[in-house]
Amino acid sequence: MRTKRLIPLVLATTLGLTLTACGGGSDNSDPAADGKITIGIVGATPVQDAFKEVAAKNDVTVEFVDFSDYSQPNPALKSGDIDMNWFQHIAYLADYNNNSGDDITPVGSTSIFPLGLYSKSTTSVADFKQGDEIAVPNDSINLSRSLNLLKQQNLVSFTKDTIAPTEQDIDTAKSKVKVRPVSAEQTVLSMDSVAGSVVNNDFLDRAKLEPKDALAQDDPTADSAKVYDNLFAATSANADNETLKKVASFYYDDKVLEAEKKETKGTAVPTKVDQQELKDLLDRYAKDLKDQK
Repeated sequence: MRTKRLIPLVLATTLGLTLTACGGGSDNSDPAADGKITIGIVGATPVQDAFKEVAAKNDVTVEFVDFSDYSQPNPALKSGDIDMNWFQHIAYLADYNNNSGDDITPVGSTSIFPLGLYSKSTTSVADFKQGDEIAVPNDSINLSRSLNLLKQQNLVSFTKDTIAPTEQDIDTAKSKVKVRPVSAEQTVLSMDSVAGSVVNNDFLDRAKLEPKDALAQDDPTADSAKVYDNLFAATSANADNETLKKVASFYYDDKVLEAEKKETKGTAVPTKVDQQELKDLLDRYAKDLKDQK
């Protein structure tokens, strides 16, 4: 799930999906039984073309099903219409599982698309003054990620240890800046009236910004950023299937990584996070989201 595709995050409960072209069946069936692996995505790019080529060279047939929005690929997994999906990060999946009662599970990691802090009035994070205001996206997932970015830069402090912070978790007495939650598209439009803005990639063009213009980006190695690692995911019954794990590993082939680099203008940061760590991060983030309520 690229940063540019995070907004809005609309979660569905259950969708009755029937994909006659897909493999699958029940969520307990063998994903490789029909000789191909079907992967759900949202928005095809040349990266998938490269991935299919790599899979074919490894004697694996991969078929992609391109869904129209984020509410569809997880229910399609549950119903057995696809074998894996590749469109979301841990934070989104945790929110989905909490809301749906499903137990979709990570198979393997892919990459993180760093979120950036931008400013028209300062040239470094050190230039922010006590009490300066930072605009941040107000949807729950992006808000948490923005606050974690500001914490990494020592601009805000929290009252408790959490990787899913809300505005209420900010320790105002110990924080250098204040935050102004606005709709994601308003973060760019607010730049003239605030000291800085945390901006999603898809809105950078409106302000003629480039990722390289960011004063700071979230650290992909931090636990708070790892929950934004994009995933291959499957049902809990199939998540440890060796064929699915093998297919997920094709992402790290040089051909796929080069296609991803070109597609994202070099912003994608490939990661190799152990599956168990992915599961642990998913559980922790899901718990933090529940604790918010």
